[in-house]
Amino acid sequence: MSKGQTVGYVRVSSVGQNTVRQLDGIELDKVFTDKCSGGDTNRPALQAMLSHVREGDTVVVHEISRLARNTADLLALVQQLTGKGVTIKFHKEQLTFTGDKENPMNKMLLTMLGAVSAFELAMINERRAEGQAKARAAGKHMGRSAKLDKDMQEKLRKEAADGASKTKLAEDYGISRATLYAILKAA
Repeated sequence: MSKGQTVGYVRVSSVGQNTVRQLDGIELDKVFTDKCSGGDTNRPALQAMLSHVREGDTVVVHEISRLARNTADLLALVQQLTGKGVTIKFHKEQLTFTGDKENPMNKMLLTMLGAVSAFELAMINERRAEGQAKARAAGKHMGRSAKLDKDMQEKLRKEAADGASKTKLAEDYGISRATLYAILKAA
């Protein structure tokens, strides 16, 4: 059997984050990149990578938390990959899993580090919720700012009530039709 592909999987939590540091300097035949939460396995690039890899391939991931933030998902993904003859390497932790034989120490480390990653995510979410609650209690505005101030919204509602075209109003005010209808509905 010929040597398979070396496939990279990269994940960051949001679109604005940079993926360059992950797998930098590692020679890869193909890279799959997700820019979304690792809270579950329903990620487009992850699913594409799982469909793409074949027996003999090697999947390289920068660190365990990039593949999954949930211990059960992490273990299931590793099992799924190794079960189809794919080797998986976690670069930062220097852990490698193959379908040939299971290294009990590596499996224990994977489980423990996966649990630490899940705990870290839970702590991040808890701190975020506490910060948001404090900000709300202090009267801070949470979320995106309104596209139009109250006076502009009233003017828009009046024009809509007078029969102006919704498409033209959205264009004139520089908002989407969805935003326009949300403003009209909030009246």
